[in-house]
Amino acid sequence: MLARAKVNLYLHITGKRADGYHLLDSLIVFADTGDEISLAPADKLSLSIDGPFAAGLGTGSDNLVLRAAKALQEVTGRRSGAAIRLTKNLPVASGIGGGSADAAATLDGLCGLWDVAPGRAALLQIAARLGADVPVCLDGAASFVGGIGEDLAPARGLPSAWLLLANPRIATPTPAVFKARHGPFSKAARWSEPPRDFAEFAARLRSSANDLTEAAIGVTPTIRDVLVALAALPGCVLARLSGSGATCFGLFADEAGARAAERELRSARPDWWVTAAPIARP
Repeated sequence: MLARAKVNLYLHITGKRADGYHLLDSLIVFADTGDEISLAPADKLSLSIDGPFAAGLGTGSDNLVLRAAKALQEVTGRRSGAAIRLTKNLPVASGIGGGSADAAATLDGLCGLWDVAPGRAALLQIAARLGADVPVCLDGAASFVGGIGEDLAPARGLPSAWLLLANPRIATPTPAVFKARHGPFSKAARWSEPPRDFAEFAARLRSSANDLTEAAIGVTPTIRDVLVALAALPGCVLARLSGSGATCFGLFADEAGARAAERELRSARPDWWVTAAPIARP
């Protein structure tokens, strides 16, 4: 199963709760690239990890994939096991929801393997306990996200578009970025009617922002270089940070433009992780 990369096309911080959690307004889409989860029947739960970004990832009980599996066991009462294999293709701590997408794919896959159907509400409750991005990753569709990640509304009618993802291979911990953020809160930027075409889609996105950008650059200064490099590529209509970084994206109208930009950026910066992918369609 493909655990698709989550991309925040915009991210506004709209407030802060008394318990310290920040309130968000974001448009999240999924790129048609990501980690891979495979499952096989087994007497007990186990996790193995391979792939280009597997180094340093633990397979203990604190791994989000195993936490998701155990939470599903508790909710359904099943004590079946599973041999879970995670092929880590996405950079770690990179703002594109790799761990959250892995957990969501695990929940979905284990429901099939174990033949259980706890229902969407129960699965979303599990997802919310695992992390702010897990609920939207469980749905796996373009969504406006509010609250601390639990308020989901479908973002229908988005035009086809391509993303060029670029990461300087520097882990950027989310807590550090939120701690570094300061300044006023923003208003929500979501829209009620879908854009008529790609040009209007891009224009609406340009009127929004990622409120974590400057804080993320403070934590990982190379992010600024990534944004500058993306913005300079032919055909790129928007360059922006995703989530808390360090992954940034360039928005392109079509595959040809994105692929040409991918080749150019890979040649210029072979030390970065660079990949082009379409925005996944439902």
